[in-house]
Amino acid sequence: MIRVVIVDDDPMVRTGLRLILGGESDLDLAGEAGDGKQAMDVIRDLRPDVVLMDIRMPEQDGLVTTELLLSRPAPPRILVLTTFDADDLVLRALRLGAHGFLLKDAPPPKMIEAVRAVARGEPVLSPSVARQVIAAATGGHEPRRPRALAELAVLTEREREVAIEVARGGSNAEIAASLSVSVATVKANITRIFAKLGTDNRVHVAMKVRDAGLL
Repeated sequence: MIRVVIVDDDPMVRTGLRLILGGESDLDLAGEAGDGKQAMDVIRDLRPDVVLMDIRMPEQDGLVTTELLLSRPAPPRILVLTTFDADDLVLRALRLGAHGFLLKDAPPPKMIEAVRAVARGEPVLSPSVARQVIAAATGGHEPRRPRALAELAVLTEREREVAIEVARGGSNAEIAASLSVSVATVKANITRIFAKLGTDNRVHVAMKVRDAGLL
C-alpha cells in the first residue's frame, strides 16, 4: 500500500482528491492537512510515502513545508499540486527537491499514475511544466541542433522514441502505452539512454531532445 497525505487549504480540493484517489486499492489515504504548519505534525505522526502538496497556503506555504520535510530523516516523496505553472514556482519546487509537479486540472488517471510513479521513485512533470523547466534551463535559446543531434545519434531508433516521449513529460506507463511496449522495456531503454548520454535524470534528456528540435 502507498500511504498518502493530502495538504491543501481548500476543503473542496481535498474532497476532490479523496474521491479521485480513494477508490484505488493500492492507495491508502492516511490523512490530510489544511496548511503547512498542520502538515508538519500530520506527516510526522502518519509517516506517509507520498505527500500531495499545495503551493499557495496560509500560515506556511507548500514550498517552505517541502523544504522542511525534506530536511528530515527518511522524508516522504513530495508531489506538488497547484493551479499555477509559473516558472519561478516550478523551478523553486524542483530545486528544493520535490519529486514531481502536477497541475490540479490534470485528468484523474494522470493524478493516480503520478502518485504511483513518485512512490516508485520516478520523477513526474506534467507536460506544460516539463516545457517550462527545459526552456528555463536552456535560457530560452534556439535549439543547438548540430551538437544535440550528434549526441543523440548514439541512440537506437527505439531509444530515440523513448527519449522524445520523456521530453513530452510522459511517465514510464504512459510511454509504454504510447509506444505499445511494456513498462519494463521503457525502463530498460531509459537506463541505456542515461548511460549513453552520461546523465541520470529525465530533464537532461528532455533538454537534449529540445535542442535537437525533435519536439
